[in-house]
Parts: sequence; structure tokens; C-alpha cells
Amino acid sequence: MSFGTDIEQVEEANTAFYEAMERGDFEEISTLWLNGEGAEDISCVHPGWPVLSGRGEVLRSYALIMANTEYIQFFLTDVRVSVAGDTALVTCTENILSGGPAEEAGELGPLVGQLVVATNVFRRTPDGWRIWSHHGSPVLAESDDEEDDESPS
Repeated sequence: MSFGTDIEQVEEANTAFYEAMERGDFEEISTLWLNGEGAEDISCVHPGWPVLSGRGEVLRSYALIMANTEYIQFFLTDVRVSVAGDTALVTCTENILSGGPAEEAGELGPLVGQLVVATNVFRRTPDGWRIWSHHGSPVLAESDDEEDDESPS
């Protein structure tokens, strides 16, 4: 495989991960995470969560998130992919629009926007590129620095 092909395949795997989250497709999420050799080493950090380790713990977290999220959409920006042998690194900004359960049945709950910077590490397997690690960190809202810098004289 050429280097360019590897990058394209990693980009496709990364996109498939976010699309599966948007659809709430737990089976697809499960196939995208590393399984078999090395699966006990996978890790995941959701924004504000502790480190989750091992395939079972990581997949349980996605089941929990999907069960409690009525709607989620990802707009990825600043996507960068690098490949070194059988390992690939993707960094991106997740521009997330999500909504939780609504007060009234049949309605959508309030939508919330959030910025998260993410690092996704993939490993090449005979079945294609699989997620080895995901780390998401919230981007905190900028404060008014001018007010902070001014002190009364």
C-alpha cells in the first residue's frame, strides 16, 4: 500500500467512527475499536471522564452515551493524519451539536454546542484500521482577558 492510501484509509476509519456515533450505531462502533490482540490495551478519555481501559469498559461507555443522547452531530475541523508503520495518529476539533432527552415525549431536548479537541490513535489490522485510543478534551470558553489584565491603580 502506498503512504497516501494509508492516510486515506485512516481518514475513512476516523469519519466512520463519528458517523456511527451520529447514527447511534453501537455495532459499528464495536467493529471500529481494536479487537483481539491488543484489545485489552485500548483506552478512551471522554471530556470530563477518567481514563477508561480495556475493550469492555470503553464500549460500555459508548453504550451509556448513546442511551442518554437523543441527538448528536459532529463537524470535524483541523483534521490532521499521520501514519508511521502500522500506527496512525489523527488530531481534530470536534464541533459537536447534541441534545439530551426532551421533557415532552416526541420532542427533541435542548441543543447544546461544544468544542472538543480529540486525538484518535489507530492500529493497522488484517481487517483495516481500528481505533486503539481516543482522547477528547473540552475547549474551554475564552474569558475576557482584558478585564483580567487590568488592575485598579
